[in-house]
Amino acid sequence: MTSTPASPPSAIDETVRTEIDHAIAALHAGSRVWTQFSLAQRATLLRRVRAAVGAVAREWAETAARSKGLHVGHPLVGEEWLSGPYAVLTGLDGYIESLEALAAGRSPIEKLFVDDGPGGRTRVHTFPSHAVDHVLLSGFTGEVWLEPGVTPQDATATAGLAQRHPTEPGGVGLVLGAGNITSIPVLDVLYELLAFSRVSILKVNPTQDALVPIFERALAALIEPGFLRIVRGAGDVGAYLTAHEGVDHVHITGSAVTFDAIVWGQGEDAASRRRADDPRLAHPITAELGGVSPIIVVPGEWSDADLRYQAEHVVTMRLHNSGHNCIAGQVVLLAASWPQKDAFLQALREAYGRAPARPVWYPNSAAKLSAAESDYPDAQHCGDERLLIEAGDADAATALETTEYFSPVLGVVELPGEGREFLRAAVAHANDRLAGTLGANVLIDPVTESTLGAAFDEEIAALRYGGIAINAWTGVLFATPALSWGAFPGHTVADVGSGLGVVHNTFLVDRIERSVLRGPFRPAPRSLGRSRFTILPKPPWFVTSRTGTAVSEGLTRYRATGSPITLVTTLTKALGS
Repeated sequence: MTSTPASPPSAIDETVRTEIDHAIAALHAGSRVWTQFSLAQRATLLRRVRAAVGAVAREWAETAARSKGLHVGHPLVGEEWLSGPYAVLTGLDGYIESLEALAAGRSPIEKLFVDDGPGGRTRVHTFPSHAVDHVLLSGFTGEVWLEPGVTPQDATATAGLAQRHPTEPGGVGLVLGAGNITSIPVLDVLYELLAFSRVSILKVNPTQDALVPIFERALAALIEPGFLRIVRGAGDVGAYLTAHEGVDHVHITGSAVTFDAIVWGQGEDAASRRRADDPRLAHPITAELGGVSPIIVVPGEWSDADLRYQAEHVVTMRLHNSGHNCIAGQVVLLAASWPQKDAFLQALREAYGRAPARPVWYPNSAAKLSAAESDYPDAQHCGDERLLIEAGDADAATALETTEYFSPVLGVVELPGEGREFLRAAVAHANDRLAGTLGANVLIDPVTESTLGAAFDEEIAALRYGGIAINAWTGVLFATPALSWGAFPGHTVADVGSGLGVVHNTFLVDRIERSVLRGPFRPAPRSLGRSRFTILPKPPWFVTSRTGTAVSEGLTRYRATGSPITLVTTLTKALGS
C-alpha cells in the first residue's frame, strides 16, 4: 500500500495555522520530555490531573448539560456526571495503579484472576478489582477477552504496553474528539499517552467548545510540560491537522463517513484512490465509529416486575443522551414465539413514552429522525420526539438494521426459535445483518442462562462485537475503563466498520479481542437469592431513576474525594431510587 500526503488546505486562517504549527512544535519537544519522566513521576502527574478533574466536576457536568438543552434541575442531568468527570476519574485511577505496579516491577494484571474462556481464549477479570467496586457497581463484573492463542503468561508479560519501555518516544498524535459524550476526548488523550507514549493535539468537536476552558483547567498538568494542546475549529482545521507533517498518528471518534473522508477524500478522487489502494492520509489511524447495536432478549419466564424493569432497561439503552450515542441500543431482537412477547412489548411502549422529555440536540440528528419516519411511516410516536418501529419480520427492517440513526429511534425485529435455537439465530442475525461491531446487549434471566450452561458462553463467543453487555448496557461498559472499548478486530481502512483499535483498557492489556460486562438481571431487593445480587434498586443511569442526578453526583464526588460520608449519603439516596 502506498500513501500520498494531501496538500494542506489553503482556506484555514493564517493565524490559526501558525498557532497550530507552534502547538505541534511544542508537542514534539514535550514528547522528548515525556521520555525523561519515570513511571512514578507519571503516576504523580496523573494524580495532579485527578485532583483538577475533581475540582471542576460540577462545572463540567452543568456546562455539558446546558450545551444539550438540559436545565440544572432536569432529571437526566446525572448522565453528564457519570459520562463526564466520573468516567475520567475512574480511568485515571486505573492508569495510576498500572503505573505504580510497573514502577514496582510487577505486571499490572499480576493480581487479577485470569482464566480460560471459550474457544481457547484467555480472559482477564479486570472488574471489580477493589472492594469499593462491589459497592459502586454492585452486582457487575467485567472481563477482557484476548485474541485466541494468547496465553495467560503472554498476557501478564505484555501488560503495560508502551509503559514497559518508558524511555521510547511515541511521537505526536492528533485526537479528533467526539461531540456527544464529554469524557471521550479526555479518555482518548489519556490512552494515547499511556498505551503508546504519544502526546496529543486534541481538536474538540464544536459541540464541546464551551467545555474547552474546563478541559484546560482539568488537564493543565498535561498541558504545562507539553504533553497536550487543545484547539477548536471546524472541518477546515481538522483537514489541516490530518495532513500536517508534524502529526505521526490520528485517532478519531466519530462516523465512518468522516473517517472515509479523512482517509480517502471525497467524490471521484476518493473513488480513484480506493481503486488504487492509495489513501490520501499519510499517517496511521485508529478509530471508534459506532454502528447499529442489538439488544437480544432471550425468552424465559419473567415476572411482571421483570418485564417492566427490563423494558425500562431497553429504553435507557436507547434514550440516554437522547439517543446521540454510538452505543445506543437500536434493534431489539425478540423471539416471535415467546409467550410473553406481547406483554414485554406493551411494557416497552409504556416505558418509552413515559421517559422524561428532552431535546434532540445533536447536529443532523433531527434529520435522521425524519429519515426514520420516512423509512417507516407506520412507526409509533411515543412521547416527545421519539419513534418506535415494530418491524416484525426481519425482511422489513433493512433500513433500521443498516442505518445508525443517532437519535431516539428504537426498533423491534422478531426471529424464530426458542432457547439456544433463538439465541443462535439472534447472534447470527446481529453478526450478519446489523451494521457495525461496536457493542451488543443480551438480556437473559438466571434460570434460562443456567439451563443453557456452557452453550451460553459459546454463543457469546460467536457474537462478533468488541463490547458485550449481559444483563447490562454497553454504555456502562464504556464508563468502566478497566475494560476495553472499541470495535471487534478485523476491520481495515478500506472497510472500517465500527473502527480500528481500542481505548480505555486501564490495565494496558495487549491483543484484546473484546470486553464482556455482566450485570444482575433483577434489582434489589428482588435480586436476593437469585444468582447475581445487587444492592441497587434501580441503577442511577436508568432514565426512569428518580434520584439519578443526586446519586450520579455523589458517586463522582466519592471518586474524587474518597470521603466515606459522601459514599454513605450517596448509597442512602440510591436505595431510594
